[in-house]
Amino acid sequence: MKMMTHPGQLWLLVGALYGFVGVALGAFGAHGLRARLSPEMLAIWKTAVEYQLYHALVLLVVGVWLRAAASATPLNVAGIGFTAGVLIFSGSLYALSLSGVRMLGAITPIGGLCLLLGWAALLVAAFRH
Repeated sequence: MKMMTHPGQLWLLVGALYGFVGVALGAFGAHGLRARLSPEMLAIWKTAVEYQLYHALVLLVVGVWLRAAASATPLNVAGIGFTAGVLIFSGSLYALSLSGVRMLGAITPIGGLCLLLGWAALLVAAFRH
């Protein structure tokens, strides 16, 4: 595998992966889970997909922005926050939807905090740029 050649390539790769998986999970929810999950659990699944796709797009923005950035630190913090946030926020909602285990919902706010950290870091990057 070729080494990453420019700053931001990691976030472009993660964003593209999250986008790909998000579309697949969205289709799976709409077609494969509709008859198996309650409307409440389907709504939770849909929320997980939406947040994953929103943050896939912003990770692509972070990756492109890093090419022109004078300071990479806040953008990399944003990338880490968004990546972890999707894994924890959307991941816990996917697991909750499929399992019905309500305790998984207690993990979701941790992912939300990671997403907020990502947005705060992006705000810092905007002020510095």
